[in-house]
Amino acid sequence: MSDTILIYGGSGGIGAAVARAVKARGLAVHLVGREADRLQALASEIGAGFSVGDVTEDDVFAAATQAASQGGALKGLVYAVGTINLKPVARLSESDFLKDFSINALGAVKAIQAALPHLKQAEGTAGVVLFSTVAVAQGFAAHASVAMAKGAIEGLTLSLAAELAPRIRVNCIAPSLTRTPLAAALTSNEAMAKAIADLHPLQRLGEPEDIAPLAALLACDDSSWITGQIIGVDGGRSSLRTKG
Repeated sequence: MSDTILIYGGSGGIGAAVARAVKARGLAVHLVGREADRLQALASEIGAGFSVGDVTEDDVFAAATQAASQGGALKGLVYAVGTINLKPVARLSESDFLKDFSINALGAVKAIQAALPHLKQAEGTAGVVLFSTVAVAQGFAAHASVAMAKGAIEGLTLSLAAELAPRIRVNCIAPSLTRTPLAAALTSNEAMAKAIADLHPLQRLGEPEDIAPLAALLACDDSSWITGQIIGVDGGRSSLRTKG
């Protein structure tokens, strides 16, 4: 059976771009997402399998893993699922925090737990790729809920990279604002998008295609000596200041 990468969030902007990048490396792909029409279109385009499901429903993880592995090995897992829930802390409810944590952090844990027996069967090492945000390290106003949830992802990355070595590598990508359907509320207003872009040393917002090649690399054997890393793909925003 071909080496297969299981991609959660396959109907989203970054997940779809990662799927294309993984296929370009010659690996098989199985997509998981909520939007059946978009999943089916992408699966037809790149020749991938897919499962329709919501990561807030526990049964999706076992079903997707079984479909992707067909009872055998998995070469990698990419959890490209997230939320952008930006509110001042005084307006955040307990349900806001719980929803963001459930989708971002608990969903990643459940996906990994379901896939773990199959990842351990991979030849060489298997690769797990998770997603954080530049807001964890930088601290932005109105990001309390999403930064808390994504901060948990960074802790999870380091813990599992240590626990699952040497058979399974675990790494995390921390993007800045990227033009995806999920971020449309911020990026569709061009004045707002330009103002945020200007905060980046590279003077633009990210595109899914800026992130996808690294995610595909981390999921496959070409990164077989990389684990436990939080890698910024953020136009320089996390580490550089070009003004004042």
